[in-house]
Amino acid sequence: MEYSKREVLQYIAENDVKFIKLFFTDIFGVLKSISIQPSELERAFETGISFDASAVKGFLEVDRSDLFLVPDPSTLSVLPWRPQHGRVVRFYCNIRYPDGKPFEGDTRYILQQTCEKLKKDGYSVQIGTECEFYLFQLDENGNPTKIPHDNGGYCDLAPLDRGENVRRDICITLEQMGIQPEMSHHETGPGQHEVDFRYSSPICAADNLATFKTVVSTVAARNGLYASFAPKPLDEKAGNGLHINLSLSKDGKNLFADKDFCEEAKCFIAGIMNRIKEITAFLNSSKSSYKRFGSFEAPMYVGWSHGNRSQLIRIPNVADSSRGRIELRSPDSTCNQYSAFALIIQAGMEGIKNKEKLSDELTVNIFNSSEHEKAGLQKLPATFDEAVSIALKSKFVQSVLPKVTLDSFSNYKGNDVEL
Repeated sequence: MEYSKREVLQYIAENDVKFIKLFFTDIFGVLKSISIQPSELERAFETGISFDASAVKGFLEVDRSDLFLVPDPSTLSVLPWRPQHGRVVRFYCNIRYPDGKPFEGDTRYILQQTCEKLKKDGYSVQIGTECEFYLFQLDENGNPTKIPHDNGGYCDLAPLDRGENVRRDICITLEQMGIQPEMSHHETGPGQHEVDFRYSSPICAADNLATFKTVVSTVAARNGLYASFAPKPLDEKAGNGLHINLSLSKDGKNLFADKDFCEEAKCFIAGIMNRIKEITAFLNSSKSSYKRFGSFEAPMYVGWSHGNRSQLIRIPNVADSSRGRIELRSPDSTCNQYSAFALIIQAGMEGIKNKEKLSDELTVNIFNSSEHEKAGLQKLPATFDEAVSIALKSKFVQSVLPKVTLDSFSNYKGNDVEL
């Protein structure tokens, strides 16, 4: 349900809310928060709450560091794990300059602008994410280890799957916050799990993904565990991917509904494939992201296919044509989902605008293919440094992301996210 400012203020007054958390992300997708009292919420809606932008990665320097958080009233949600007496609620925020102008480095704003552009052109996109994570044991001091919570495998049941109750708590908590998970199960790796989400608008999907990661970490800690979204926490086991499912509609019709796609759908896929190397730094933003590529169904080459999980873009086989979509399999959770979604969508739309031709389908299993069969195929960047170098030279990336964001990436060496 979307709330107006008036409805939100009334809800806060009538429901024993004592603290309000204002959520936003830095340019690398790390969730940040400032807490205010209910008495300050009306001011937050009108003028915003100031914070030191020089202390946030990728924002401003100390000589012009004042930015303001303006809550989006439609994102009101109670945090179910906090006390029910003296409740805590959260909002996602847009970021403004002191004069009220949007901060160009606000990735949520960048995605909003992308969606507005789509709407003007008569299109809409729906996104559903599939997010993987590991559960690890803690040591005697409460610090995370690399000892998995269990030794279960894909879709195993208890007692091999010791995370059933954790996933249950995660899904129930999400439902309490108005977020609808569609499916959850044990994944391939020991202690590895996946939760898939129902389709929603890009902004809602991005907000929900940030909430999901917070919920998973909170529920894991409550169960004496550590949740890791690292791309490759265990060298010889499956990595954690963030598979992004997209459907594109025009005039209310899903262009991926038919197995034999229309030309616009093919051009959309071609556009993403054409720009994938240039945007990979923003889909896989850590050094360890590149250890994941090329094994355990994580792609390394640029190709597409129906149903083939070894390819970069998979067209899932569906029983209900209304659920037709594409699945981009390279991203992971080190990305900023707002800028990632914006780049993917705009790459696809560029493909439609330029009427780009889709390459032939690759039906082979890339992981079992010979070097001869793979000859001539484009590879994804092999390292984070290579990906950044390609991104910073890209006119396309420069057309989507502002200079402040690109300057920060040029100075960013990549977190070595191991756990």
